Parts: sequence; C-alpha cells; structure tokens
Amino acid sequence: MLVRLRHSRRQLALPALQFGLVLAVLHFDQGAASLIALALLLATGLLGWVSALRHARLIDDTPTSRIASAAQGYAELRGRAQPLGGTPLLSPVDGLPVLWYRLLIERKQRDGKWRPVSRDESEASFLLEDGSGSCVIDPDGAEMLVRRRDLTLRDELRYTQWSLIRHDRLYVLGDFATLGSIDADFDLAAQVRDLLAEWKTDHPALLARFDLDGNGELDLKEWELARAQARREVRQRQAARLSAPELHVMRQPQDRRLYLISDLDPAIIARNYRRLAAFHAAVFLGAAAATAWFEQIGVF
Repeated sequence: MLVRLRHSRRQLALPALQFGLVLAVLHFDQGAASLIALALLLATGLLGWVSALRHARLIDDTPTSRIASAAQGYAELRGRAQPLGGTPLLSPVDGLPVLWYRLLIERKQRDGKWRPVSRDESEASFLLEDGSGSCVIDPDGAEMLVRRRDLTLRDELRYTQWSLIRHDRLYVLGDFATLGSIDADFDLAAQVRDLLAEWKTDHPALLARFDLDGNGELDLKEWELARAQARREVRQRQAARLSAPELHVMRQPQDRRLYLISDLDPAIIARNYRRLAAFHAAVFLGAAAATAWFEQIGVF
C-alpha cells in the first residue's frame, strides 16, 4: 500500500535534511560547523515533532459530522465519493473516468534508473455523500493520502497515477461551509436601505418608476411608494434564498490547519502521524544528547 502526500513536502523533506545534517556532524572536524548542524537538527526535529503530533491530535479529536447537521467551521466528514456532474474528469493515462488524479511521468535512463519528466494533478471538485446530504469537496490545498496507484509502461516512459474514483470511501478534514442559505442575522431594514441607495445611482430610472405626477421629483407619497416596492423586492429575494437548496462545501481552512482528503481509515492516518512524530522526537533528543556530549568533551 502506498500513501501519497501532496502538500506535506516539509514533512517528507525533513528526514532527508536531518540525515544530511547527521553526515555533516560526523564529517566536519570544526566545532562551529558541527554546532550549526546540530542546531539545525534540533530545530527540524522539534518542528517535525510538533507538526506531526498536532496533525495526529486533530484527526483523533475532531468528531465525525453528518453533512445535513454539521456545524460551520472545522469539521470531519466520511462518506462515498461521487462525481460533481457535467463533463466527467478523464484519466490522462487510460481515458477512464476518475474524480481526482495525480500523475508522475518518468523516463528510463541508460543506467536503468527512472528520471521524472513531468507531474500533473487535477483540480476539479467532486462530491462526498453520507446519506444525509452531499458536500462539494475542493481539493485545492489539500493533503491527499490515496492508496490507489496504477503503473503503466509505454516504450521508455513509466506512468504512475494515484486516483480517486466513484464510490470510494472518503475521509475529509477541513473547513465546512454552507453557501446559499440566509444568514440568521438578516437585516431587512439594512437591505432595503442598500437597495434604495442602488436605485438612487440611476436617478432617471428611479423617476421613471415612481414619479407619478411627472414633475421630475419624488414627493413624500412617491418616496413611500419606492420604499414599499424596495421592501417587497427584498422579501422576494429573501424568500428565493430560503427556498434554494443549500450548497455545502469543504475547503482549505484559512488558519492553516490540516486539510486532509483520504481513502484511508483515519485511525491509520493518525497512527502514521504519531510514528512520524516519534521519529522527529528521536532526532531532536538525539541531537540534544550529542550537543551535550560534544560540550562535555570540549568540541565546542
């Protein structure tokens, strides 16, 4: 099973950076260079530790909500993936319908190794359904943890595609918002004032509608007629919004909290993050111990 992380480049790059820093500590004889490498190890270890542990806790502590009754804000949803509608998204490899894909194209070199040629990732939204309703899932900015991987060989090219398809079980953690519903604090008077102000910007049209005596001005009676018409139009707009179906959307949180889309069980994801946190904690503690030891033997 392969899990592909889309936006966790920092998490993926940290172990490589830390390995390079360990080699630097072992290679350099100069105290200053070793001290800088150890300081970077401490910083990256602490950063990775805190970040991975925070992600694990978000997954563990956020309860699963039903779409129909989910509160606005940070939420966790589970359900089945479905197409959004319209023109279906087709895989660039085999032309089959998919909901989301990430494609890596590699070319085989003379030494037998594969070298990346290009990368591509879809941006189209899709639906999650949980029996109580449907929610549009916007993959922009999401960390994608996807198991399905297909390999295709064509001449000297290798195509590796990760994808989500219809009816896949989905777990989504992010910012839940309902669009199209009327706000609880809807202010009728304010809406009427705004509409009247809009009408005033086109004075000839305003006179054409409400200047009943044709004298080029609106008297009190005519102005009250305009107010009454504005109230009617605002109430019509309010009724139309109340009768319109609500649109639920899951998107990237603005506060930079984890935005996750996966076909994995969340317990597995949280466990993987805890393991990653343990790795970074070991790096941090090891770097701290090495620093103390180097100080003790007088390297610094």
